Parts: sequence; C-alpha cells; structure tokens
Amino acid sequence: MRVILMTGKGGVGKTSVAAATGLRCAELGYRTLVLSTDPAHSLADSFDLEMEHAPRLVRPNLWGAELDALMELESNWGAVKRYITQVLQARGLEGVEAEELAILPGMDEIFSLVRMKRHYDEGEFDVLIIDSAPTGTALRLLSLPEVAGWYMRRFYKPLQAVSAALRPLVEPLFRPIAGFSLPDKQVMDAPYEFYEQIEQLEKVLTDNNQTSVRLVTNPEKMVIKESLRAHAYLSLYNVATDMVVANRIIPEHVTDPFFQRWKENQQQYRREIHENFSPLPIKEVPLYSEEMCGLAALERLKETLYADEDPAQVYYKETTLRVVQEQNQYSLEVYLPGIPKNKVELSKSGDELNIRIGNHRRNLVLPQALAALQPAGAKMEEDYLKIRFAAV
Repeated sequence: MRVILMTGKGGVGKTSVAAATGLRCAELGYRTLVLSTDPAHSLADSFDLEMEHAPRLVRPNLWGAELDALMELESNWGAVKRYITQVLQARGLEGVEAEELAILPGMDEIFSLVRMKRHYDEGEFDVLIIDSAPTGTALRLLSLPEVAGWYMRRFYKPLQAVSAALRPLVEPLFRPIAGFSLPDKQVMDAPYEFYEQIEQLEKVLTDNNQTSVRLVTNPEKMVIKESLRAHAYLSLYNVATDMVVANRIIPEHVTDPFFQRWKENQQQYRREIHENFSPLPIKEVPLYSEEMCGLAALERLKETLYADEDPAQVYYKETTLRVVQEQNQYSLEVYLPGIPKNKVELSKSGDELNIRIGNHRRNLVLPQALAALQPAGAKMEEDYLKIRFAAV
C-alpha cells in the first residue's frame, strides 16, 4: 500500500491538496482512501459531502473518512476506560466527570495511528492519503511509537508481570479497602497490544519506498520557517519527505495595486522555498478566485498539481539515516536540513542515542555495530549531522 501524509502549518490548504491528490489517484484506477486525522476535520467541507468515521464512497475508486476518536476509543480502549472510570468514581467523582477524565490527553493522536495501521493491515486500498493534523501535532504523532516503546520496555512489561502474579493474593484484601478492583488481564494487556500495533506501524512510516510526507506551505515567512523545521524533525524520526507544495501564490495577471506588496514579498519567499528545500521537487499552486470546496474546484486543483502525472509515485527518495564505515571507524549520519550544529544535543545511554533539537527528542536504538561504542565527535556537513563513534 502507498501511504502519503499531508502536513503543514494550520490553514495552509493541506486538506484541499490531500483531496485533490485522492481524486487523481482514483482517476488512475487506484482504490484510494483519504483519511482525516485532524481533530478539526475539514475533509467533508473540501469534498462538500457528509463524512463519517467509516469510509464513504465519494466517486469510483475514491473513499473519504474522518476519524472519530470516541468511536476508536470505545473499540480499542473500552476496557481501560471503564476501569479508570471505576477508580475515579470510587474516589468520589461523579459519573460524567469520571468518564471525561478517563480519556487521557493525546489519545486521539494514538487512535489515528491505530486506524492507519488497521487500514494498512486490511489491504482494501492501494493508496492511503492521510490529511494529518497541523505540523506540531503530526510530529508528536510520529514520535509516539518510540516514546511508547521506551516506557513499555522499561516500566510496563515488568509491572504487567508483577500485577499478574500478585493479583490473586492481593485482590481479596484490596477491594474492601480501596472500593475498586485491581486491573484484570484484559485491562493490563490492552496498552501493550496497542503498543505492538504502533510499533509495527513505525516500520511502515519509515519505509521510504511506500511512505512519504508532502509538506504544504505558503509563501509567507512564518509558514516557511515552520515547514523547514518540520522537514528537519521528520528526518529526525526517519520519515522521508518527497515533495513540497507551495500554495496560494498570487497569479501574475492580478494587477490590483492592493496586492502589489504581497506579490513582491511572495517572489522573495518563492525563491527561498526553492533554495531551502532543494533538491526536493516543488509544486506551485496559485491563489484561486474561488474556495477549494466541492469536486469541481478540486478537479481544477488536481489538474494544476498533477496534470497527467501519477501522484502515487515517490517523487524523491530521501536517505534520512545511514551508517557509514570508513576503515575501522563508524559514523552515524542523520539528515537534518537547515539545523545548525549548536542546536543539537547528543547523549548516549546503553544502546540508545538521544538526539534533542529544541522541544523534539529522539531516542534512537543504535545498530549492534555502534551500540558498544561511544560518540567521539559530531559535525554538520551538507545538511547531515555526522556523529563519529569510537571504542571507549
């Protein structure tokens, strides 16, 4: 299955680009699903059709769906939710308050991952296009498999084993005192089963032969800056970008003096987009005179974006992570475009290398060849952070 994730700063037009991409894929005969995982859905508005949690046929070979986090929660997390509700009610909270607090922050992001994994496993579609949340939320979503794995390996599996052993002994004494039962096997197994699905999805997301991100941006200073950061952070998580879409460019034929300053600024920012994102392919989309709402408008956008091209192709293959051996030395090279060396912090613990850039951190499990070595220096060269390893 081909997986394409559309992301970018909120309001740049990624939903319209996702929907138009879906139209072209379906036109070429691919069974295509456009899935919105953005909590503030706008896919239904883009298609100008009602959308639900289950895929709805939009036209031949094309389906659309908007993730309902509450439905995903009940089907995947219902046992845990009911247990947490029971605990909160035993501590004096009312029913509705207890149910609301039983939904942990960030669960909608996890459910979007699980939904993607389910569609991938079922194999009903040839192309899965994800209309994802704005950049920051999307990047947190990409870091979930690794963060969850860290907690599962260090804390949850030992706790699960201890709980299973002690529950028959402690339960008769615990319930009369606490007012609720200890978690049963179904409750204890649910988080780990969840993690296993997310871990498998990580392998799909980091396979640049089938999964690509397409960054949608506008020719504006703040939007470009965020897109550049997103490109670097995606590389940090070993997720490849294969295209940048520069949207809402004022056409040359617009001569109204009101737009003159805008056009001059956009000329500068367009150059910056091409220079800063090179060698990624850049597609430019004009600012249309009508809303991108409804199939007729999306058809026009589809023609501008792809004409007779196949949008399911991988437009550019990025190598975001590689291990290089030179004589008897190893180096790990991480693609971090536009990130200066002084913004990167490195530390090593056991077989994991911690890479931190601002608020984003990745605990990278090192290959066996590097795990027994220690970082012995780092430099930025041609947008790659090159970390040299040596024996202690």
